[in-house]
Amino acid sequence: MSTTQQQNLELGSAHGALADQQTLIRLRHLARHLGRWQVRKRGRQVGAHASPLRGRGLSFHHVREYQGGDEIRHIDWRVTARTNTAHTKVFEEETERPVLVFVDQRKNMFFGSQRCFKSVLACHVMSLLAWAALESNDRIGGLIFNDASHQEVRPRRSHRAVLRLIHRAVEYNHALADSRESAGSGHTLATALEELRRINRPGSSVFLISDFQGLDEDALRQLHLLSRHSDVFALTTIDAMERELPATGLLSVSDGQQRLQLDIGQTLRRRFAQSSSEQRDHLAQQLRLAGIRQVELSTNESFLATLQRELGLS
Repeated sequence: MSTTQQQNLELGSAHGALADQQTLIRLRHLARHLGRWQVRKRGRQVGAHASPLRGRGLSFHHVREYQGGDEIRHIDWRVTARTNTAHTKVFEEETERPVLVFVDQRKNMFFGSQRCFKSVLACHVMSLLAWAALESNDRIGGLIFNDASHQEVRPRRSHRAVLRLIHRAVEYNHALADSRESAGSGHTLATALEELRRINRPGSSVFLISDFQGLDEDALRQLHLLSRHSDVFALTTIDAMERELPATGLLSVSDGQQRLQLDIGQTLRRRFAQSSSEQRDHLAQQLRLAGIRQVELSTNESFLATLQRELGLS
């Protein structure tokens, strides 16, 4: 295996507490080898994805016998002359698939126990999907948000749009390490989803990359509205320690400023694991009811392997 191939494979996993902009840009090389995910709803503008709609389009599909109501200009005169029966051409409309990425960079994402923080994982997944969309000749845009504000990038079919997304994501990601940054209180998950709906267009593929903490009734309503006209994927980030606490003993935890030690016992571990499982099941049920497909991404696993398995990318 060449050095370049080895580097590409290594990029399939995220590392560290803060995202590195050059690493996110290099994911472009990995995205070139990915396929397209399956979608149900289609846009109406010209692109590289075949629509199930039949009519006057850009790609010839097949010839069939003429039927009442068919346009005369679509008659295939060569086949008609050869068979002595009127035949018409049927075209397959090609449509583009705008792609939107929704990237959570709130304080709750600034957590990790092994390879990387959830916030870093979100940046890597966003970058890979953005480059893959561009490779498929799709328009790419999105929204990056934290506890206090958001930055949107309108969908464009250009490298500049991807680079702008990466720059904004890294900017928000590095702000998480600044203890002077206030958590904010007016920018909730529901608020960010409402902003995303404002820039979304019917037929888009929407990727929500978040741990979905703060998923209240308002946020669920926004999800239901979003999934009505778009294919929505919930890429939920989770850390191994959010599933299960480590073995019995003293656990040292820190918020970057203060540190304390917790005495972990079997009872606490059991109750924590049960509570975590119930919360994850509840989230999966809520997303399923909203018509949203969920893919769980863990900080201690290869996000590339998970996306290839769950979304059919290859």
